[in-house]
Amino acid sequence: MMKQIFRNNQAVFGAGIILLLILVAVFAPKIAKYDPAFINIQSALLGPSLEHPLGTDSLGRDLFSRMIYASRIALLIGFIAMGLALGVGVIFGSLAGYFGGKTDSIIMRFADIMLCFPRFFLILAVIAVVGPNIFNVMVIIGLTGWMGMARLIRAEILSLKTRDYVSASRALGASHFFIITKHLIPNGIGPVLVSFVFGVAGAILTEAALSFLGLGVQPPNPSWGNILMEGKAVLGVGWWVIIFPGLAILITVLAFNLLGEGLRDALNPRVER
Repeated sequence: MMKQIFRNNQAVFGAGIILLLILVAVFAPKIAKYDPAFINIQSALLGPSLEHPLGTDSLGRDLFSRMIYASRIALLIGFIAMGLALGVGVIFGSLAGYFGGKTDSIIMRFADIMLCFPRFFLILAVIAVVGPNIFNVMVIIGLTGWMGMARLIRAEILSLKTRDYVSASRALGASHFFIITKHLIPNGIGPVLVSFVFGVAGAILTEAALSFLGLGVQPPNPSWGNILMEGKAVLGVGWWVIIFPGLAILITVLAFNLLGEGLRDALNPRVER
């Protein structure tokens, strides 16, 4: 699989961008020149320069430093939210696929009900009730994103549970837990991992949209979304406040999508090598 991914130039490019973003997020205090929350009204709306590579915002805060720290929040929310969705989806999908019958019907009908609600508006409604902060955003995005993964792992397990090695393991007295965790999930996780990668891109985009609406990450914590929201009021005189966070969101989401496409091709046996 790794060989196939490395042969895919787009996937390698996407993985390289993601690795660079992770390094930037980890070493943010070393890379950023200024405190992202430091306000200096005298330096408000300065254009890109050597002192401020991406300019400053309406409060004189260094945009480059804020963008660097915002990458931490974007990746943190993306990975943790989809990690939660992956865990819930694998558990529910595995139980539904393995046991079938009423268990399958209950879990899948619950997933169908969840899918009936427009996801973004459901997230908006829940956040409006519980309040906007980083933790709530991560949990709510995760708990509203497991249904597709559950369907994928269920479909894989429905096929895998009839294989001879599963029957042999059952005949030897293996428990349901052992069969599910040692045989079924490891062999059926491939499509779910692809969905996870695409889901991280979706979670980052959702967080940016929520922050832009004022229901995501709250100031003074920097987020690409709330930087866009703050720049909306000064678009006519400070174009850089809008352009750079928009490009960051675009490049990040594109990188995860390219990696997801490469991973999907590498795991698809029908793709010609």
